[in-house]
Amino acid sequence: MEMMDWWESMPKVELHAHLNGSVRNSTLLELAKDLGEKGIIVFSEVEHVILKNDRSLTEVFKLFDLIHILTTDHATVTRITKEVVEDFAAENVVYLELRTTPKRNDSRGMSKRSYMEAVIEGLRKVDVLDIDFGSTEVGLEENGKSGQMIDDCVGISRTKIYVRLLLSIDRRETLAAAMETVKLALEMKDLGVVGIDLSGNPKVGEWITFLPALRFAREQGLRVTLHCGEVPNQEEIHAMLDFLPERIGHACCLEEDAWRKLKISKIPVEICLTSNIRTNTISSIDVHHFADLYNTNHPLILCTDDTGVFSTSLSKEYAIAATAFGLGKKEMFQLARTAVGYSFVEEQVASKLKDLFDLVEKSLAYND
Repeated sequence: MEMMDWWESMPKVELHAHLNGSVRNSTLLELAKDLGEKGIIVFSEVEHVILKNDRSLTEVFKLFDLIHILTTDHATVTRITKEVVEDFAAENVVYLELRTTPKRNDSRGMSKRSYMEAVIEGLRKVDVLDIDFGSTEVGLEENGKSGQMIDDCVGISRTKIYVRLLLSIDRRETLAAAMETVKLALEMKDLGVVGIDLSGNPKVGEWITFLPALRFAREQGLRVTLHCGEVPNQEEIHAMLDFLPERIGHACCLEEDAWRKLKISKIPVEICLTSNIRTNTISSIDVHHFADLYNTNHPLILCTDDTGVFSTSLSKEYAIAATAFGLGKKEMFQLARTAVGYSFVEEQVASKLKDLFDLVEKSLAYND
């Protein structure tokens, strides 16, 4: 418990978090009950899944199906966004890149733009801490655990969380739909949108379909991260690495040639330990590629993927890594600090975040 408190109080950076996979269980339960009462779903079929913490892969997909239904409502998207940001801030995440796929649902009057406007409204509604999400800052004084470590160690209070958004292209989409997402991201740059993500079912669609949209995004100054190597498709993996994205997520199924190409390229990897184990992408933590990447000083970032669906938190991911790979507080703190350099945030904010880590580090005594 004492060590878990340390991981929670340590400032951290989250670069791979899906908005809709990070919903609180309590919120899911409440919203699912409402849908059940309206006859939209059978509540008894999902209640036990929501209440579980060790969900099977089948149950994970059932939960995602429920979340997909819930997030066709603007007010729900706003609420979820607000709560997710507050939850990350409560465990002292000082910088958050939140990714989401803009949705279109004509029957609910939802366009990709109105979906993103609901997300932005959720950021505006955060009222328990200061939040910076681009050119606008809103919020009040922080409370709870957020900033606790900095208070205790150096006598100052962190009063804000920096949040930036990545718009995700779903592999089920067409090129035209992908281009619509990229153009929307460009139109919302002043509201904290900094990049594009390619995600979705890795067995659906072809990478080459989205290459023109991703090239256009890069040409227009957006940063690009790709879900890469979630399944063993070596041709696609090589093509993605040749594109030289600014980051990739997961990188679980790279064969030797691709692994060597990744190492040479120095593309930072977003590591999601619990997600990889729960989805059976990696058989066990002791064979996870985190160790190889870390031991060869390859750029990597510990992330959560989906805190709600996989019943984890960024603090838990740090605790798992420390225990599984024999890393101490000093090593883990440095891992969090270096993540700032792999973020897509503007240099002015990156500099502030690095200063914050430096200030905290001066006051720490690493007693492992």
